[in-house]
Amino acid sequence: MSYQNYVIAAYAVFAIVLGWDFVSTRLQIRRELRGARLRAAREAARPGKDAANPLTR
Repeated sequence: MSYQNYVIAAYAVFAIVLGWDFVSTRLQIRRELRGARLRAAREAARPGKDAANPLTR
């Protein structure tokens, strides 16, 4: 009895899951960095920004 097909399938599934984990992490990092840049741009463009007391609204 040969387990060759099972081993090939197991390695294929492992490679697919490993690749998806890598890609999804990169996409999440890109999304978070974009959000941080947009948030920083909104804060910089906010009118009436007071440098002496930044926590007041």
